[in-house]
Amino acid sequence: MDPFPTCTAFLGTQRLASGAPWDVALAVKAAHQQDGGAPVQIFDDRTGRPLDFDLRGTDAEIVARLKPPETGRSEGPRAPGRPKLGVVAREVTLLPRHWDWLAAQPGGASVTLRRLVDAARAEGSGRERVRQAQEAADRFMTAMLGDAPGYEEAARALYAGDGERFRALTEPWPGDLRDHARCLADPTFAAG
Repeated sequence: MDPFPTCTAFLGTQRLASGAPWDVALAVKAAHQQDGGAPVQIFDDRTGRPLDFDLRGTDAEIVARLKPPETGRSEGPRAPGRPKLGVVAREVTLLPRHWDWLAAQPGGASVTLRRLVDAARAEGSGRERVRQAQEAADRFMTAMLGDAPGYEEAARALYAGDGERFRALTEPWPGDLRDHARCLADPTFAAG
């Protein structure tokens, strides 16, 4: 997983900036100052969802709002679990037969549940990655290319996993928008 999410900003059909949210926000602020508030669209690269940044204040204030805090030991009260290992205690509600089965497993309930979750994640990670890529590309395409020629057919090709047809249908689209839609959709076709 990425250490932080990335995003991409577009000024019309031109890519303005791509990268960490705080870097993109500063580029958007500079574009607003230079172009008198020209409309800019920003998208989360993982989900394809539009983003809205608070661009008020100094550059340092903008970065402080968007940059994740440094991870260090807090002096607050300790939560249950094993924080040094990243373990967090939470409540799980199961039926009695589930608790009986877990109690009979070697290592106990927590170890067994972790193994089951890891196995399920590994088994479904490819399909999940494809689904997420399809949804991200579709959201971006709907927002920025919904009126583009071949949009509906390209969306069908995306969900059908037909990379060759998708690339052919997206070829006439504005270059930066086309390239970003293809980048978001790539995991869909790499799996096939």
